[in-house]
Amino acid sequence: MQEYERNVLEQYDIEVSGTRKTRGAVLCDTDQGLMLLREVKVSKRRIPALYELHEYLRSQGYAGTDRIMLTREGEYLALAEDGSQYLLKFWFQGRECDVRKPAELLAASGNLAKLHMLLRYHPENPVTPGTHMGEEYLRHNRELKKVRRFMRGISPKGEFEAAFLKYYEQMYQWAEAAIRQLEGSDYDRLYQDSVGNGHMTHGEYNYHNILMLQNGHIAVTNFEKFKRDIQVEDFYYFLRKVMEKQGWKVRLGDNMLNAYSAVRPLTQGELEYLRIRLCYPEKFWKIANSYYHSNKAWISVKSIEKLDVAIRQTEEKRRFLEEIFSFHL
Repeated sequence: MQEYERNVLEQYDIEVSGTRKTRGAVLCDTDQGLMLLREVKVSKRRIPALYELHEYLRSQGYAGTDRIMLTREGEYLALAEDGSQYLLKFWFQGRECDVRKPAELLAASGNLAKLHMLLRYHPENPVTPGTHMGEEYLRHNRELKKVRRFMRGISPKGEFEAAFLKYYEQMYQWAEAAIRQLEGSDYDRLYQDSVGNGHMTHGEYNYHNILMLQNGHIAVTNFEKFKRDIQVEDFYYFLRKVMEKQGWKVRLGDNMLNAYSAVRPLTQGELEYLRIRLCYPEKFWKIANSYYHSNKAWISVKSIEKLDVAIRQTEEKRRFLEEIFSFHL
């Protein structure tokens, strides 16, 4: 055990029998079960609300979350000697949801619906609401145009810049289509109702944060990005990440949608929201944004591959949207 780990763990009323490193954290075997120690850099103001959220879910019988362990002094965070802040969380023996196994993806979709039904509990919650989608997409579009202007001025152009500029107009059509749909949708009412009624989202519901346990249950971890927002945003995020890995397989996406809807039926407004979200070329924008804020003197092979995949999957996504949502660009 490292000295800093010992100093931090001594602030808790637990007995630690062993520790081991994991991704960006330390797993701890304790007399109260498996726990995870992780340095956090989130705002201190969010931590009490995060603690309350976990305790609320537990009081409702949903025990599969990484709730926070308080220090001996009743504090949410433990301070190391260098001033860094740590959270100690109850953890689980399990493995990440396997994106290659449809049964696990369907189970995770249904689990998210159950979670969402519980996460409507505190209209006065001080947690900041999510960004309005109209503002977000207008900003993304400005950024895409800025990247294009920058690339046009480069001479000579590399493989990445040449591919981006070649397919820019095609991809930007998707971005404009998303905004047109948004302007004619019921999004504003859905957003205001969700924020005003305290509907909470996980904020990062992906296969890394979904643990499949040996008893067949599911644990959901890392709620640090939770916020008041349209809950189906979580499902959009999970579905998009899976579809990008799975090549936008229509049958799998439809089954995931059905698994969620079987537990928590989606309204027409929420289905419309999903369609608009999926229409926007999110991956293309992310790659462009990452490029603009990176060292442009050297573009990694991985970045070029990601751009190629985002462009190549456009037709697969078009077929997905046509078959699932009857959307035609």
